[in-house]
Amino acid sequence: MIYRYFYDCEFIEDGTRIDLVSIGVVDEAGREFYAVSTEFDDSKAVPWVRRNVLDKLPSPASKAWRSRERIREDLLAFLTEPLGSGGELELWAWFAAYDHVALAQLWGAMPALPRVIPRFTKELRQRWDDLGRPQLPSAPPDQHDALADARHNLARWQVLQGVRHTGS
Repeated sequence: MIYRYFYDCEFIEDGTRIDLVSIGVVDEAGREFYAVSTEFDDSKAVPWVRRNVLDKLPSPASKAWRSRERIREDLLAFLTEPLGSGGELELWAWFAAYDHVALAQLWGAMPALPRVIPRFTKELRQRWDDLGRPQLPSAPPDQHDALADARHNLARWQVLQGVRHTGS
């Protein structure tokens, strides 16, 4: 059985490093995971990230704030809980390249990524393009909140699943 997860990461990047700010993940059954790193360097955030991401984060008193180590442990438990003794994970995101790097770097270098986690994230944006760019749900008002964007990715997937590819 395939377990699909739709996720989004918010991050600060400077052309050298992708520094995870937050991650939101939802699965097709409605389970959700959300965490904010206590370890990102907000001094490197450009004004757009400050305004659209950092200003939307929950209060520092929220239980969503966790160390990278704790995010790594909790995320792995969330992703593998439904697997039991079998099953396979699929990760899906919109413009997935940076999201996948931010997720994978929770474990350090790519070889440290647990074997159960795919080495790539499937691309919703590419699937949308391949299906002829059908109408998708509008971005939520809380766009750039990682969990809101993960929910939006699931909504996009649900629309794309109903579209038949007509070929070119």
